[in-house]
Amino acid sequence: MSTPVERWVEEQERIYKPKRVYWCDGSEAEAHRLMEAGMNEEKIGSQPVFAPLNPTNWPEAYLHHSHPTDVARTEQLTFVCHPEKDQSGPNNNWMAPDKAKAMMAKLADGAMKGRTMYVLPYMMGHPDSPYAKACLQVTDISYVAVSMRIMTRMGTHVLKRIGTSERFVKGSHSVGDFDPGRRYIMHFPRESFVWSIGSGYGGNALLGKKCFALRVASYLGLRQGWLAEHMVVMGIEDIKGRVTYITAAMPSACGKTNLAMLQSALPEYRVFTIGDDIAWMNVGPDGKLYAINPEAGFFGVAPGTSMKTNPNMIRTLKGRNFYPTLYTNVGRDVDTNEPWWEGLDGPPPNMEDWQGRPWKPGSKEKIAHPNSRFTVSLYNCPTLSKEFDNPKGVPISAILIGGRRSHLMPLVVEAFDWSHGVFMGARTGSETTAAAAGAVGVLRRDPFAMLPFCGYNMGDYFRHWMNTGALMRNPPKIYAVNWFRVDENGKFVWPGFGDNMRVLKWIIDRVDGKVGAKETAIGLVPHMNDFNMEGLPIPRSNMDKLFEIKPPEWKGEVKEIEKFFDSFGRTIPFELQTNLEKMEKALKI
Repeated sequence: MSTPVERWVEEQERIYKPKRVYWCDGSEAEAHRLMEAGMNEEKIGSQPVFAPLNPTNWPEAYLHHSHPTDVARTEQLTFVCHPEKDQSGPNNNWMAPDKAKAMMAKLADGAMKGRTMYVLPYMMGHPDSPYAKACLQVTDISYVAVSMRIMTRMGTHVLKRIGTSERFVKGSHSVGDFDPGRRYIMHFPRESFVWSIGSGYGGNALLGKKCFALRVASYLGLRQGWLAEHMVVMGIEDIKGRVTYITAAMPSACGKTNLAMLQSALPEYRVFTIGDDIAWMNVGPDGKLYAINPEAGFFGVAPGTSMKTNPNMIRTLKGRNFYPTLYTNVGRDVDTNEPWWEGLDGPPPNMEDWQGRPWKPGSKEKIAHPNSRFTVSLYNCPTLSKEFDNPKGVPISAILIGGRRSHLMPLVVEAFDWSHGVFMGARTGSETTAAAAGAVGVLRRDPFAMLPFCGYNMGDYFRHWMNTGALMRNPPKIYAVNWFRVDENGKFVWPGFGDNMRVLKWIIDRVDGKVGAKETAIGLVPHMNDFNMEGLPIPRSNMDKLFEIKPPEWKGEVKEIEKFFDSFGRTIPFELQTNLEKMEKALKI
């Protein structure tokens, strides 16, 4: 008698009609076979799925060119399908589940003809963790199969864990014909099911990532009493060996990976990495908040990554391990066969761009796509925390919420209390980046950096955050941070990168009760005497500008926040409205 897993795979086979079905075991030997298939058998257009790069400086490195129309998350084609529209909320595109499944079945019919259907059994989270989830995905491209092996804990042990249970997360994926008009990513949170067709891009195709680990998992967290968040998880060790663990929510391409692997400008502190993108947080038996990173790899933005900005990521990419490292839509130095992107170094004279076309020196065209990516194992990271595989996770002392704001927002602000911290997270705005299709540099509300990833109505999400705080004996302190404030010439005032440790030091000192803070209309900010500025290459007057709060400039912000909250109607928690009214009164606007 077949198991539920086997029956589901057979159902996918009937829909997609592949040439053959291959069950992945997650082994190293298999990874090499998949790479060979991508280099010699499978193509995207006229190009192979993978091309080997020079292994001397970039071990186990392979180049991948995606379809030119398929370079970022397609939020306009991403749907969250609850039975009723208001359950998905104004933050999501909605389609009735039956209608969505009928449409997807039509698009998927025969979509894998002549191809291999790869069956990927994987865990999100360490297999021994009570918070881990067993999952299964099918796909028809080796790029996704290899990427999922890097990004998750893939192997036959997952099938043993599922056994005869009906309870496993399902992901159905095919690249189809890459037609943007036939490209959809459908989420069915109540069934723990994601169905994606027409895209091979990571955020649309690696279904364990944003699709499950955030959109579906956030709904599971609502039902089960935990939080699935778009957050860094990191540990900061002081000179005495004491480690403080924090999480940080920031939109894509806003410095999450740099923060998670930060090389401190303060020698008495060092950072240990647990995750750079996703945190699953549960209230433990002791009433503290614990976080795990459900992933096992980095899917990072390449442009801007260098020995200056993120030396530990470069060391991760150049380290040696048993996993291939993939470079998607970067440029290539033709003479040395090495990957290249803007910010890495000066461009060599003989280059190919992200589509494999010759690039002429002096051209205004980008060599690497602005959202080009690398996919690399976390186990290759020199700053990986020894607690990474701790099944219980790590206890969180502070939660940071950030985004790109050229003006208005100070460098760091501490919330008055948990309710005020949720308000700060709910009102967060950020200027858009290249990680999502659409215009760049436009301000949009992005609460907790979750606007594209919350798998249900965000009004209910804010209430869930409020309720979670009530479950804890000593909730983490919450902070808003902004590394991106600019001066009158449009130049960044704050140096960022390793100097961000100065902000983290003040936060740790606040958590430990070592320093006071100055109360403002929007929260608590540092007394400058408590903020480490030793060796900081900016004058005190500029530091004052970083913490400047000008009430007239907040008038438009308050109106925009009101409008945003109103969009959630009756579901918006009254505590958010109360905090907004208090802030408006304190600003005297």
